[in-house]
Amino acid sequence: MKTLQHLITQPLSQHWVGDGFPVRTLFDYRHFGETISPFLLFDYAGPYDFPPTTQKLGVGEHPHRGFSTVTIVYSGQVQHRDSTGAGGIIGPGDVQWMNAGSGVVHEEFHTPQFAQQGGRFEVVQLWVNSPARQKMSAPSYQAITAAMIPEIPLPNEAGQVRVIAGDWHQLCGPAQSFTPMNVWDLRLRGQTQLPIPAAHSAAIAVLDGIVVIDGTEVSAGQVAILSQEGADLELRALEDAKVLVLSGQVLNEPIAGRGPFVMNTMAEIHTAITDYQSGKMGHLP
Repeated sequence: MKTLQHLITQPLSQHWVGDGFPVRTLFDYRHFGETISPFLLFDYAGPYDFPPTTQKLGVGEHPHRGFSTVTIVYSGQVQHRDSTGAGGIIGPGDVQWMNAGSGVVHEEFHTPQFAQQGGRFEVVQLWVNSPARQKMSAPSYQAITAAMIPEIPLPNEAGQVRVIAGDWHQLCGPAQSFTPMNVWDLRLRGQTQLPIPAAHSAAIAVLDGIVVIDGTEVSAGQVAILSQEGADLELRALEDAKVLVLSGQVLNEPIAGRGPFVMNTMAEIHTAITDYQSGKMGHLP
């Protein structure tokens, strides 16, 4: 059985990414890079109530290289477009999995419809590292609607789990990744056992409610980092809980990052900056 190794508690204060994403960074690779590999960063935007507006809210054109951004929408709507010509709208229950690869430029804004209506906005964005051999792959984009994500009831009416990536007892999620990993969106109102593979890193992010992990209470806004040793985990909700479960095969590769780029060496970071500045990552029309 996996055990609790770290409990991350971040301040409740939020910072703004652009003018549309009030974000708390629950973890990042600078502090837990090897422990949470292949996951690099967890940004939690909201919950936040936006008033109706005619303004275009979000974050404008910016680049990425060397990893994937994974955007999970709980409420609200996000409109995305990038320099490959990909893009679209993701709403409640939808997921966007964008492999930046060798370099992509994109923007993310609230949809005009959501901006005009206003309402609750709650979004998670993960950064998922790519192995060295795939960091310069061609950029790619996966638009995953809520209808594409299997939802499974847990035994004893303990809740339900949506399998975004990886598998839950051999039922596979639609997201494709370079290395083995699980991304599970869990609603828990009882006790269940998570089938986390041996040798996977694992992080349990509680977005709402309270759960018990290895005898410790974990509340909304906290992230439990588990041991890489052992398999499976007993998880019990003290009250109705919304939890995002991340686990993955550890890459065991050096991590070098600056701003929107994550590579293996600082020399590669300097090359990424030069390539972006010279237009090699493309432009938005």
